[in-house]
Amino acid sequence: MAWLLVVVAGLLETGFAVCLKLSHGFTRLWPTIAFAAFALGSFGLLTLALKKLDVGPAYAVWTGIGAAGTAVYGMLFLGDLVSTLKIVSITMVIVGVIGLQLSGSTH
Repeated sequence: MAWLLVVVAGLLETGFAVCLKLSHGFTRLWPTIAFAAFALGSFGLLTLALKKLDVGPAYAVWTGIGAAGTAVYGMLFLGDLVSTLKIVSITMVIVGVIGLQLSGSTH
């Protein structure tokens, strides 16, 4: 259950990163509100998950999902550059996140 919280928190991190860009420096109301909601949800779920998980692997999974998700979203929907190196790097982040999760981090 704690890992599910981390995964959802990572997905919410993607949401807050995208909304942060769309807010244009907090000058657009609805993306700013969405940013705040995604950020609070993401940090809240991560906080709950850390009651049961080791901080290192949980934080790495959270940031990995957020980083990879944000990069993929940017390429698919925001016109970010798509390159072979970027795709390989995102894949490496995902493989690293899976490896950390499988390393055994529950008490």
